[in-house]
Amino acid sequence: MELAHALSSLGHPRIVLVGDVMLDRYSFGEVQRISPEAPVPVLRVGKEEERLGGAGSVAADLLMLGARVDLLCVLGDDAAGIQVRRLAESAGARVHGCLVDSRRQTILKTRHIARSGPYGQQVLRVDREDAVPLAADVEERLLSAIRDALPGADALVLSDYAKGTLTRRVLKESIAAARAARIPVLVDPKGGDFTRYQGATCLTPNRREAAEATGISPIDEDSTRRAGRKLVELAELDVAIITLDRDGMALFHKDGRELMAPTRAREVFDVTGAGDMVMAMLALCGAGGLSWETAVHLANAAAGVEVSKLGSVPITRQEVLQALGEGTPAATKVLPVEELLPVLAARRAAGARVVFTNGCFDVLHVGHARYLAAARTEGDLLVVGVNDDASVSRLKGPDRPIVPLADRAELLAALACVDYVVSFSEDTPARLIGQVLPDVLVKGEDWKDKGVVGRDVVEARGGKVVLARLEPGRSTTDIVKRIRGS
Repeated sequence: MELAHALSSLGHPRIVLVGDVMLDRYSFGEVQRISPEAPVPVLRVGKEEERLGGAGSVAADLLMLGARVDLLCVLGDDAAGIQVRRLAESAGARVHGCLVDSRRQTILKTRHIARSGPYGQQVLRVDREDAVPLAADVEERLLSAIRDALPGADALVLSDYAKGTLTRRVLKESIAAARAARIPVLVDPKGGDFTRYQGATCLTPNRREAAEATGISPIDEDSTRRAGRKLVELAELDVAIITLDRDGMALFHKDGRELMAPTRAREVFDVTGAGDMVMAMLALCGAGGLSWETAVHLANAAAGVEVSKLGSVPITRQEVLQALGEGTPAATKVLPVEELLPVLAARRAAGARVVFTNGCFDVLHVGHARYLAAARTEGDLLVVGVNDDASVSRLKGPDRPIVPLADRAELLAALACVDYVVSFSEDTPARLIGQVLPDVLVKGEDWKDKGVVGRDVVEARGGKVVLARLEPGRSTTDIVKRIRGS
């Protein structure tokens, strides 16, 4: 209960994020034969996605958790760099600090994945990168951008992937500037020399990174304690937090306090993105002034939600609350439009394809369930727009709805195929569609000759309209008539 209250009390802190931002490209397909030219599989590509990677993944997680993010990085003067800026901006990040250096290329990682059902096997990864330190003039430009961004910030996050952005000078001067302004500095480190991060507030290495930096492999409680203590001394930290995958996290204060926080048992589908989610939650809590103990417990819970999903998928505060036992599907999925839009932006930045449908959904029945399940197959997440009570009355008559809006929304949210529910007050969803901007708009096949509201908006953006089959003889109107007739 205390953790849920702490998370709910966090506002929308502003976080300055500096690091190695990448573009992650995914090619999904099927392998059905071996090439006659060489003993390698032939991947027949059916779908391609692009997502923010590296420090950009942390930015997407922070935005989904409700933070405001200033993203600072160095990109190449190329198509990948343009796409990184577009994805970050569409997710809600401020990108004024995304600098361009024509002498570098934007880091691009292309993963070729052979899919079988919802799962996939990576068959090849192709990296394009310049993993060399920034030139002196670019270093100066980046430091200037950091100094400009820090006033009014609640935290500075340095996300190091050892690709050259976080040089020793950038680290030293940005940490000093933030600490002078009493802004906490959290670092996701890389490499074996952690003296580069001296003076930071918090360092978050994983088990392997902690072993490399300290020479002590944290394989049990005693060795973890010794490694944590050495980290604090080595980098002159306020706290060190070692992430221990299935064993949870370990927290060490410079004053000697410590916490060993085990994970909660969960079914693990995919560990991709768990580390970025941990950093995002720790940064959110640090920016919001929560204790490090609280931050560690919440980061553990967030990582547990992340690994239960397939792929690197940003998660919301509501999902974490539900994992803590303080949320229902309605609390997680039913959102006002102003909260839904940044969630969708972050999910799009992670490569999700948004499907939208709408209706009154008064007296939910099997026809609705089958229709919504079919709609969900058209993309990666399904948003359901539901008419409020006043608009249902105008459309269906003064004796409708039978079921009030709050109950209808909660029932819809309880369906596994529904990702988000949002209400609207107009007779048509035209304005809502213009806000959600779905990639796929689904309506019942009875709309074939009526003119689908929102078709122009969706198709103008390259999306499509799908007319789904309806179950004959199954409608709310028929059900109400039978009840009243009896």
